[in-house]
Amino acid sequence: MLVLEFKTYGKVAQRQAVDEAIRTTQFIRNKSIRLWMDGQAKSWVELSRHCALWAKEFPFANKLNSMARQAAAERAWSAISRFYENCKRGVPGKKGFPQFQKTAVQSNTKPLAGS
Repeated sequence: MLVLEFKTYGKVAQRQAVDEAIRTTQFIRNKSIRLWMDGQAKSWVELSRHCALWAKEFPFANKLNSMARQAAAERAWSAISRFYENCKRGVPGKKGFPQFQKTAVQSNTKPLAGS
């Protein structure tokens, strides 16, 4: 995996918008995994279909555009399919059961000096 680090010099409102988008993406991913765990989603298509329903149900999820919501559900499905593949191949040890994401938003929302 390629990891890039950089510093941003955004305004407080911009940082808060990014934080909200990250939290919403995590919410959609966690809802997708929960739907699969409850046995209501058996394919990527069903997760994609539920993204539209969640946008109608939750106003904050509707603020995130549909492509971003579907990308979050797709990442959840890739974790699910990776788990299935590991089970089929008989990988020894842990199989990588999909986990819920915890809040990863830790950006500093204080304005920088000179902003």
